[in-house]
Amino acid sequence: MSWDFFVPVCVGDLVKTGGINQYVVQDVVPPKHLPSCLSKFKAALRSQGPLCILEHFDTGYSVLQHCNSVELGVKEDTLELLVQVVSGLAASLPALLISTSVSAAERKEKLNAVKMSVYLLCKLTETLESDSHRQSIVTAPGKGGKKGKAGGEGLLQWDSEREKVLQALVQLLQLDIRSLWSLSLVEEEFISCVTCCCYKLLENPTISHVKSKPTRDCIIHLLGVQIKKYNHLLGAGVKVIQLLQHFEQLSSVFAQAVSVWSTEYGIRAIIGEVIREIGQKSSEELAREGSGVKAFASFLSELGALVPELMIPNISVLITHLEGESHAMRVAVCEVLGEILVRVLCGDGLDESGKADRDRFFDTLQEHLHDTHSHVRARVLQVYTRIVNSKALPLCRYSEVMELAVGRLMDKSINVVKSAIQLLAAFIAHNPYSCKLSSADLEKPLEKETAKLREMKEKLEGKAPVIKASELWAAMEPELLLTVRTELEPTCEAEEDDRDVEEDKEAEDDRATAVKIAQYLRVNKYRNAVRLCIRAHSCFPESEMFASLSTLTTETLMYTLALIFKGSDEDTSEPSQNLPATPQKEGEKEGEDGDGELKKQEMLVQYLRDTETFALQVERAISVINSMLYWKTTSVVQEAVQFCVTVCEFSVANSVSGVRKMLPLVWSTDAAIKDAVVQAYRRLYLNPQGDTIRMKAQTLVDSLSELMVDASLGTIQCLEEIVQEFFGSSSNLQSTVVQVLWERFTGKRETSGLHRRAAVLLLGMAARAEREVVLSNLDTLCSVALGEKVTEDFLLARDSVITICSITDHFRQSKGAPFRLPQDHQLFTCLTQAIAEGAVMEDPYWQSFMEQAVRLIYFLAESPDQLCSRLLQRSARLLLDQIAEGGEVNKDAGQMQDVSQESNEQGEHVNCVCLAQLLALCGCVAFWQVSHLERSVSAELRRRRGETEEREEKERGPSSKAKQAANESAMEEELGLIGASAEDTEAELIRKICETELLAEENLLCAFLPLLVRVCSSPGRYSHPQLTTAACLALSQYMMISPSACEENIRLMFTVLERSSFPVVRANAIIALGDLTVRFPNILEPWTQNLYARLSDEVPSVRQTAVTVLTQLVLKDVLKVKGQVSEVAVLLIDPEPHITSLALNFFNELATKDNAIYNLLPDIISRLSDPERGMTSEDFNTIMKQLFSYITKERQTESLVEKLCQRFRTAKTERQWCDLAMSLSLLSMCERGFKRLQECWECYSDKLTEPGVYQPLLSITAKLRRGAKPQFRAQVDEFEKRLTAVHTRGLENVESPEMDEENQKEGGSSEKTVTRTPLPTRGRPRAKRGQAKPSVSGCGDDSFVTPQKSRKSKKPVITFSSDEEENEEG
Repeated sequence: MSWDFFVPVCVGDLVKTGGINQYVVQDVVPPKHLPSCLSKFKAALRSQGPLCILEHFDTGYSVLQHCNSVELGVKEDTLELLVQVVSGLAASLPALLISTSVSAAERKEKLNAVKMSVYLLCKLTETLESDSHRQSIVTAPGKGGKKGKAGGEGLLQWDSEREKVLQALVQLLQLDIRSLWSLSLVEEEFISCVTCCCYKLLENPTISHVKSKPTRDCIIHLLGVQIKKYNHLLGAGVKVIQLLQHFEQLSSVFAQAVSVWSTEYGIRAIIGEVIREIGQKSSEELAREGSGVKAFASFLSELGALVPELMIPNISVLITHLEGESHAMRVAVCEVLGEILVRVLCGDGLDESGKADRDRFFDTLQEHLHDTHSHVRARVLQVYTRIVNSKALPLCRYSEVMELAVGRLMDKSINVVKSAIQLLAAFIAHNPYSCKLSSADLEKPLEKETAKLREMKEKLEGKAPVIKASELWAAMEPELLLTVRTELEPTCEAEEDDRDVEEDKEAEDDRATAVKIAQYLRVNKYRNAVRLCIRAHSCFPESEMFASLSTLTTETLMYTLALIFKGSDEDTSEPSQNLPATPQKEGEKEGEDGDGELKKQEMLVQYLRDTETFALQVERAISVINSMLYWKTTSVVQEAVQFCVTVCEFSVANSVSGVRKMLPLVWSTDAAIKDAVVQAYRRLYLNPQGDTIRMKAQTLVDSLSELMVDASLGTIQCLEEIVQEFFGSSSNLQSTVVQVLWERFTGKRETSGLHRRAAVLLLGMAARAEREVVLSNLDTLCSVALGEKVTEDFLLARDSVITICSITDHFRQSKGAPFRLPQDHQLFTCLTQAIAEGAVMEDPYWQSFMEQAVRLIYFLAESPDQLCSRLLQRSARLLLDQIAEGGEVNKDAGQMQDVSQESNEQGEHVNCVCLAQLLALCGCVAFWQVSHLERSVSAELRRRRGETEEREEKERGPSSKAKQAANESAMEEELGLIGASAEDTEAELIRKICETELLAEENLLCAFLPLLVRVCSSPGRYSHPQLTTAACLALSQYMMISPSACEENIRLMFTVLERSSFPVVRANAIIALGDLTVRFPNILEPWTQNLYARLSDEVPSVRQTAVTVLTQLVLKDVLKVKGQVSEVAVLLIDPEPHITSLALNFFNELATKDNAIYNLLPDIISRLSDPERGMTSEDFNTIMKQLFSYITKERQTESLVEKLCQRFRTAKTERQWCDLAMSLSLLSMCERGFKRLQECWECYSDKLTEPGVYQPLLSITAKLRRGAKPQFRAQVDEFEKRLTAVHTRGLENVESPEMDEENQKEGGSSEKTVTRTPLPTRGRPRAKRGQAKPSVSGCGDDSFVTPQKSRKSKKPVITFSSDEEENEEG
């Protein structure tokens, strides 16, 4: 073969004249002849094998040339042939590559075949990929979601063929075909041909889909081979960056690819190349790229998740992006750091370098918890959540990170708040401390252990420092050496007699001798020690301690003495370990033991401190998150509910508070929130753990009972919804749970009184779903709770009555006859006896029992009015008997009151508490008698009428029905009775009974009314708090009976409201008057002002009650919204946070009504800025800022601007001017509002000399200038100059030349304004209420006059000429 094939840059280059021995296409086959040529190609492939490509290359090339005109089948056939050629080459080449006797011609032939087949296959694949993409765009699914049939089939066919092409290329290129080239240098064009095909396939939008995974994996492996074997590393890095910039969907693909290349192919340098390219991009470049930034960020995040350990060497390049402007890049880098910390830099086995990197990365993450972008803050919190869940956070950082997380709960971004809640939940779930203990429980142990640590430190500091034996030896060694030398001299033998007598006493063993030698050395008796040591060798020749003295020299003697004195140091020999412990050594051991104990104590104290800090932060987090349960954002509420569940599951201290607080959310209108709460309670309480059904039932009852203990009435009502749902479902636990509850209630199982009450209430909740739960055991309830011992526990009796109420018709829909029990039933006998006996007792819980018992009597008894009449007689008789007997009279004169003038003359007295209880019983009976008539009796009349009509209709035939209906309608038209109905007649009957019979003289209720009036009207004489409270409440219940009773006592009730010295009486009076307002609105309407007056009561509880009642009345349209609402506005700055929140809720709800706040604002401003009110400017601004936040409509803003400007004319004081100006500045001003502000220049221009007027108006111009168009900004600037000029001129009497010219052009408008605006005067007549007033724009300034003080009102009220225009505009 004389020619070589060179891979062309362009397809057309092959038909041009080439160089020497360069292959050129000789014949480009026309499209119509291509099928026959392909047949020849196919036959040659069968006969010659893959080398047939050398002869039939022109056929494949012709298909490429005519790609746009040939049929799809021709291209598919060509592709199939080329795949077979490449696969054949891959199968035949291994033998050639192994062989050593291959000729150059054969190698050249194979090389040309490889290059030709790969070139054609890659180019044809690119062409088909482009056609497929183009076809998918043309046949994309429309609105109906249907694809073109042919397009869908073609695309599907190509998807299957594409994988075969890639597999063939991988199979070929995995071989070491580099030896086919001379010097194994593969030409760049060949590599580019393959890689360009791969990158072209990656541009497909569906390449990242799951269905494309096989294709994606083949491309990744093919490129991996190119990088590893064919030097494509630099090209791959550049191409990855380029494609990421243009194809955002490739981020996950390239993350996987780079991971595979670096791990499976061992090309770690590719990570450095890619990350270096990304790290070198400046903020300006990233800002220009747009979608590329998202792709880079996603790529880094996913790559960090795949190979975090390989990211560490290149992390310094990425950290520079943390200072950049792209928040997406900051998020990506933080996520990479998180993955590294979770999977690489974790555990206790890190070296110093690893710990330093870990600390540095944690510091970086903590900094970005305060990032300027909310998305970064949220993602960093999520990263920390993953770190905590993986237990990769060092213990020393728990407190710091948790404090930051609690701080993020106050973030403005909802996503940040949600992420912070999730992080705190993770902290609690994975904390190393005892989160069951509260900070209060930890306080005493911490103080105890801290004191113990302090004592240990003082004890150790008081001890003398221990000097080591080696130090002592070093000090004595010079003198001892002189002594040894002296003793070893011969002259010393004559001095034998001078030796101490102690030497004559032989020691028992060598160990005792060594101890004595050490003692001599310690007391500086060196000579005795040396002599004893010399003698010891002769006495104990076999002793290892004295073995070195076999040769008696200065060195051996000093060595032996040192060994005895210092003991066995680190460098001593093993025999020395048998030496006795010297006193110095014992001291060292004691010191070491003391240091060890001290360190243990320090660790214990530190642990307790960390635990206390953690507990405090948990308590703070619980407090904040509990307040989020009522946010308006659904997702935050859901996260808060989930957090409460988590803390409760881990038994965190005070966790039940959040669980109880979220219970009212079962009434939420948001289905998602309601479902979250129901699921939370089902998870916490209704899915108990246990081995048997009995154990599960006991666990469920225990958990629900704990929740019910000390729960409020509202909490119990909310819990009913969830428990009722449980008993309404088909759970196999129901019967067992009911059995356990009955056992607890009856006392079969020993339990506390609180849990008995919880059990009976839970039985009542179960009875809502199934009446027989209670009805079948009614006698048990009566005997246990309402029997002889009822007076010992009125709370249990009350809760039992509430449970029995659940079987009445008031809690279920009943179409038939009402379910009632006869009067002589055991239940009513027990109830009446308990009420009557308790009425003459001083039990604080009797009244709550009585109220529920009377309610039950009216709900369940036949003829309850007769029962209650006998009950009142019996109770009154018992009280009179008590007075007559005189044995149980309270002797304390301070608690005794006269019953009447007659009893006073006879010297008889009554117990005030008992009298109060009797009056409370009267009021309760009166209230439920009215309710019984209007609800039960009325409903029974309607039911009976319906049955009668239905029976009559059945008796009459269809024809007679029609005739009668026609006759009745004609008669009604004649008589004019169309509007009358049977229901009206029944309602009139009930009203007549209430008006004439309930308080008639023969009715027992009437007998107590004079006593009630007397007690309420004589507070000085009847000053007992409970008596006054009961009488006032009972009187209000009597007033509910009829309009006449209400009118007769309304003045007395308002007198009690204003003058009573007891806050509870005033609060009760407000509630009662609110109910009366709903029942008799016409009677209460003139007294509305007196209700609003209680908003300024000095007692917080009264103010709270007043704002609650008025909120309900106003929002239900019972009371008309008038200027008195300004008193509610004042509560926005109340010192009590709860009252402030109630006032805020009032205005939030009022804002939902059309124009309500808009209509009230001018009047509220006038009342609050009244000089006699004395409100500070700061408080006024706070209130107005909240109220003006509800003004969102442009038309309302424009109208308010005009109204407020006009009121400058009638304002009398500088303070009022400042308040009006401040109100103007709080409006969200627009162009139309600004225009109206300019038009009203004359109203306020003469007030601009006041800084309090000038500064707010100047702030308006600053707001308007932001984002304004050039033309409008010029108007704002001109207006600002005008404001400043007038303000400056008034202060310094200086006018600029520019302003002079402007004034001349404008005709001196500002001077005229000052001249024309009249000063406030008192002598002008006030316009009458019905008199028409001229408009502002149509009249001169003389129409704006200051109104005179009203003689009728004690407090001067300012009225304005524009007051009557407000309702019209609203």
